[in-house]
Amino acid sequence: MKEKPVVIGVAGGSGSGKTSVTRSISQRFSDKTILVIEQDYYYKDQSHLPYEERLNTNYDHPLAFDNDLLIEHLKQLIDSKGIEKPVYDYKLHTRSKKVIQVEPKDVIIVEGILILEDPRLVDLMDIKVFVDTDADLRIIRRLLRDIKERGRTLDSVIDQYLNSVRPMHLQFVEQTKRYADIIIPEGGQNKVAIDIMATKIEQILSKNQANNS
Repeated sequence: MKEKPVVIGVAGGSGSGKTSVTRSISQRFSDKTILVIEQDYYYKDQSHLPYEERLNTNYDHPLAFDNDLLIEHLKQLIDSKGIEKPVYDYKLHTRSKKVIQVEPKDVIIVEGILILEDPRLVDLMDIKVFVDTDADLRIIRRLLRDIKERGRTLDSVIDQYLNSVRPMHLQFVEQTKRYADIIIPEGGQNKVAIDIMATKIEQILSKNQANNS
């Protein structure tokens, strides 16, 4: 009987370096071993709303996410079933009609700002990580990302940070740190923490492989 995949949650504030941590861990293994599921892909569909209303969406609030679908997909992957991962269109502020066909792998990394906020998600995780980075670095990283990758203006990014990102971080994201098994300061720059994570994953995979042989 095939062993259950290792499910790792990587949480932290916007711009904390979650993606860097996830990428650094993934690079230690083959593409056939690790699957990354980003919570950002699971923003709720807003196609039923006028475009003007979509602009008011608070993307840093727990209610912005379709966790029901994310949990359903994770359970399917854990049961060795493929999924159709949704794609979010940040320019239209709603879910795209495109989907990404995803097949299960031995290690599933779930990455997102609020993945430790929902107890149902936490219950599916074997290892819970919180990437803890100072606020000044997080806002700089978010500015660069949103302007370069998401077509936002400087003023709109700053306005969003002050009105939703920062207050939501203090109200929801920061509180989830208490549920983490491992706290990684400074994200992907923390090579020691990445090494420890990679070693732990290797140990689990080796144990699973031995159990299957």
